[in-house]
Amino acid sequence: MLRFAVRRLLGAIAVLFAISVLVFLIFNVVPATNPAQRIAGKNATPQLIKNVEKEWGFDKSLPEQYWTQMKLIFTGEATSYSLAHINIDERILEGIPVTASLCIGAAIIWLAFGILLGYISAMNAGGLVDRFVTVIALIGISMPVFWLASIFLYYLTYKVELFPASGYEPLSNPGKWASHLILPWISLAVLFAGFYSRVLRSSMLDVMNEDYVRTARAKGLSQRRVTVRHVLRNSLIPIVTLFGLDFGVLIGGGAIITESLFNLEGVGYFTAEALGQQDFPSIMAVTIFGAFFIVLFNTFVDIAYAYLDPRIRLGTSAV
Repeated sequence: MLRFAVRRLLGAIAVLFAISVLVFLIFNVVPATNPAQRIAGKNATPQLIKNVEKEWGFDKSLPEQYWTQMKLIFTGEATSYSLAHINIDERILEGIPVTASLCIGAAIIWLAFGILLGYISAMNAGGLVDRFVTVIALIGISMPVFWLASIFLYYLTYKVELFPASGYEPLSNPGKWASHLILPWISLAVLFAGFYSRVLRSSMLDVMNEDYVRTARAKGLSQRRVTVRHVLRNSLIPIVTLFGLDFGVLIGGGAIITESLFNLEGVGYFTAEALGQQDFPSIMAVTIFGAFFIVLFNTFVDIAYAYLDPRIRLGTSAV
């Protein structure tokens, strides 16, 4: 197991390096315009453009440019020329607690309801309960995040005043923290919960027909033990895959719509600001930041695979 984990971590480092090179090429080499001009802004003076060229290494060779820019981003020295000269890394770090609070809370909700509804649906496949759960899941999948969030804000915040106005409260005050995040949590979780329930239902129905499940029943194991220990455990593999991808994307700034609508100044909110101002250093930093979390969580997914299904790590070790 340890050897498997080490190999996956080394592979993740290689992937992150490749992504950083790709992002560098896309932002600096592919466009036909002067990259220093893009970073400095449309109304930049010639002196400012010259300063940007020197700071970001555009007057050096391509490998030196890559090293200079990665050094600026990873050492916290990169600044934005479009967003009041803020420090980009500091702004991202300030947004991580907000985004993490949003994504972790939403993930707990969508995993709990997704697995519960998927399990109930699979155990009652073809019956009235299965059809009812299917309708509920499809309704959840069909509701866009921006529409659901807007409905919540209009009726539950401004009309009924059941929940506080948008914004973020620190975790130091748990009551206010949760009250400000409950609507964003639900808005973000509904879509994923419906989708995860359908994936788990399909996976469980496939696993129920496997030989090892029939063998477990033939040995006299109880239906509950067969279902939980053999069927559900092996059916969670695609759920783990989806969760690793979805959670990594959201932590890396993928919850742009939710954070913008509820005025949560997290990584997604900062991404929206950077895109609106065409702030290329910030966009590049957020892209690398998001890629880091996607690769990190996918590595965790591979390790979780090995735990859920020992055949994976045994097969890898034998290569």
